[in-house]
Amino acid sequence: MRRVYVDAAYYIALLLENDDLHRAALRISADLLGTALITSDPILVEVLAHTSRLGPRTRRESVGLIDDLRASDGVRVLPQTRELFDAGLDLYRRRLDKGYSMTDCMSMVICREPEITEVLTHDQHFAQEGFTVLL
Repeated sequence: MRRVYVDAAYYIALLLENDDLHRAALRISADLLGTALITSDPILVEVLAHTSRLGPRTRRESVGLIDDLRASDGVRVLPQTRELFDAGLDLYRRRLDKGYSMTDCMSMVICREPEITEVLTHDQHFAQEGFTVLL
C-alpha cells in the first residue's frame, strides 16, 4: 500500500480557501483514496499555530480538522515522543547549513523509519533530503 507523509502545508491549504495551494490540495485529495496517510503531533501543532491568528471561525475549523484526523481510520497520527524529539534534534544539528525547522527534522526522521518516500507538502527541504514532494 502506498504510504504518504502529510505535512502542515497540505492541511493549511485545505483549510484556507485563499491559500495559494488550496486548489492543488483539493485536486490531490482525490488521488489519495486508498493511500495510507501518516502525520504527527508536531504537524498538528503547526496547523494550529498557523491558523491561531486567523480568527475564531478558522480556529474552530482547525480544531475540527484535528479532531477528524485523530478519529480517522485512514490517517495515522504519530505522537511526539522524547525519542522523536531527540532524533529530530540530531538531524537538525547535522543540517545547520539548511533552513530546516525542528518539525521538518522530526518529520524526516519519521519518513525514514517506515521508508516513506512521498511527502504531501510544497516544502523543498524534503526534496533536499531525497523525498518526493507532492504539492
